[in-house]
Amino acid sequence: MNANAFFDILHEAAVAPSALGKPAERGEHKPGVWQVLPLEGRFEIVYEDSRGLWSTRALDARELRLGPGRTLLGGIDHARGGYRGFRVDRMRRLTEEGGPRRNAGILDWLLARAEAQRRQRTELVRSLARRNRPRKRAA
Repeated sequence: MNANAFFDILHEAAVAPSALGKPAERGEHKPGVWQVLPLEGRFEIVYEDSRGLWSTRALDARELRLGPGRTLLGGIDHARGGYRGFRVDRMRRLTEEGGPRRNAGILDWLLARAEAQRRQRTELVRSLARRNRPRKRAA
């Protein structure tokens, strides 16, 4: 019964658009696919789990995952001692280390922070490339 699923995947790969026309390379998002945005920071979050219980967690954030129907903040959870993903819609409060407390607009703030960090990394790479570029000598 599930044997056809394998052949469906092969068929989709065979009729896939060329490498130059992939939507991901043009900046478009394909539905049903998770998008990962690097995000760094130390946060304290008040989180409501699936049973309705609230807990406070200390998190070293690593990434923000945007997917179909939900967004996850992933990082190292100090209390549990491992990598965890927390649904942003279940966060009741987010406090950045040494920063203000946010009770609303958490997703918007996380997206803006991820974009700002991406711009900083891009600028750093460009400045290092300019610095390491060989200079032309005057003849």
